Order: sequence, then structure tokens, then C-alpha cells
Amino acid sequence: MQNVLEPQRGRAWVESPYLRSLIAGGLAGTTVDLSLYPLDTLKTRLQSSTGFSSSGGFSGIYRGVGSALIGSAPGAALFFITYDSIKRHFASSSSSRPAPAPATRRNTEGKPYNDSSAGSVDVRNDALVHMLAASLGEVAACAVRVPTEVIKQRAQASQHPSSLSALTHILSQRHVHGYAHVWQELYRGWSITILREVPFTVIQFPLWEALKRYRCAASGRQEVSGLEGGVLGSLAGAVAAGITTPLDVLKTRLMLAKERVGMGEMLGRIVRESGPRAFFAGMGPRIGWISAGGAIFLGTYQWASNVLGGVEEL
Repeated sequence: MQNVLEPQRGRAWVESPYLRSLIAGGLAGTTVDLSLYPLDTLKTRLQSSTGFSSSGGFSGIYRGVGSALIGSAPGAALFFITYDSIKRHFASSSSSRPAPAPATRRNTEGKPYNDSSAGSVDVRNDALVHMLAASLGEVAACAVRVPTEVIKQRAQASQHPSSLSALTHILSQRHVHGYAHVWQELYRGWSITILREVPFTVIQFPLWEALKRYRCAASGRQEVSGLEGGVLGSLAGAVAAGITTPLDVLKTRLMLAKERVGMGEMLGRIVRESGPRAFFAGMGPRIGWISAGGAIFLGTYQWASNVLGGVEEL
């Protein structure tokens, strides 16, 4: 007998695709940030200009978690609402064109299935759509992510004892410097964060979508499971993390600087004081953290999206 809390097979719990993106994205963001917060703290301290030990070492690895809790769900939800909306917009535009007859293919077990996307999927155009959707999604998410990152990283680097203390310190500057200065402090590193996140998602999400499409073609299913989405997300995240580590180092140094510093000036300062190798500081923890994070984040999102949309999980 079916549990009353389970949706009927093939019937969506949440009909609105936008609401599904909101709920699944919020759940995914909160889950991954809480699960991997200690690794994020260690990565931040490794990249700090004051050094790992001076920034706190292995002590207080959950320092600053409050800002992460507040910013995770809305940031991830904003990303996926934007990302999925743009994907649906282009999908609906292409669906108005006449589709070719489905082709019969065979999966890895040799069973035949109808591939309705055969001949109609332009892989190159799909990748461009995913790049555009991911880029705009990141810009939307950064409206929430950057202030929480500034507060979180200052607490992680032991500049303040907690997220609340870091936020209070920034807000207190309005009495001397005005509200415009407070806004600039909260959004310090905005440009480099965008420059880091956009290339990252331009690599990660098209790769993730391509791997999912390949897996669906091999299995003959319409959608991957949450577990499969997580494994493929881990692989895509690891590749993107390694490539964008130098941008992450530059972003961290800008956010932790005692005074506002231009991107070019900070770039030159890192090269002069620490050498080119500094741009790869924390690369191991970053790849490990984002690889695991990709599995949890995209796996949780895929699972929640499947469940809310009535897609049967394996």
C-alpha cells in the first residue's frame, strides 16, 4: 500500500516548475554549505595573506557559519530559478519547431527505446544555452552570496569572533563613512566574485548537463536519478574548481584586505609578495570541497527536483 505522504507515481507534488526550482535549490544550497563548511574554512585560511596558523589553523572551523545559514537557501534558490527559467524559455522556443520522428536506439542492456531527442538536439546550442543560463543565474545569486561571503570569510579568518561581530563591525562604519561605504564593504569583491563564478559555472553546468544527457541516452531514461546527478556533478565540479582556483585566491585576498584594494593592484601585490605559486594556494581543499559539494549540491537538487516533479527515483 502506498504511503499517503508519497506522491502518486508520475504525478508531481509541486506543479509549478518555478516553485520546484525554488524549493529544490534552497534545500540543495543549505545542505551543501552546512555539510562542507569546515573544508571551506580551511581553504579560506590557506588563502589568507596572514597565513594558515595566524588565521586560526584548525580551531573554530565552524566560525562564521551563521552567515552561511542565512545566505545559502536564498542564494541557491535565486540561481536555480534563473537557470531553469532561461532553459525553459529556450526549450519552449525550440519546441515550436516541427520535431523529427523519434529514432529507435538501444541502451547499455541492449533494450530498445525511442529517443525523441534524436536529430532535434543541437549539442552546441544546448551548451550555449546552459552557459548563458548559468552565467545569469550566478549574477542573480551573487546579490545574496557576496555579502554573506564577506561576513563569513572575515569570521573564518579570525578577523572577528563570529558572523554577527563581522556584520556589526561593517554596519558601525556608517557613522563615520556613511551608508555608501557600508554598501561597498558588504559588496567588496563583487567584481572578482562574478569573474570567478561565471567561468566556473560556464564550465560546470554545461559539462553536468552533457554528462546527464549521455547517461540518459545510455540508460534509456528521461532523467537521471539523484545519485547519478550527484556523481556527475562531482566530476563536473572538480574540473571547474581546478581551472578557476587562481580567481578564487584573488577573490579571497580582496575580501580579506584591511582596506579597499583594486583588482589589478591586488594581483600585482600577490605576485610581488608571494609569487605565482600563491595563485594555487588551497587548490587541493578547493577541488575536494567543490567535488564533494558538487555531489551534494547537484545530487540533492536532482533528487528534490525529481521527487517534487513526480519523477521516479531508482
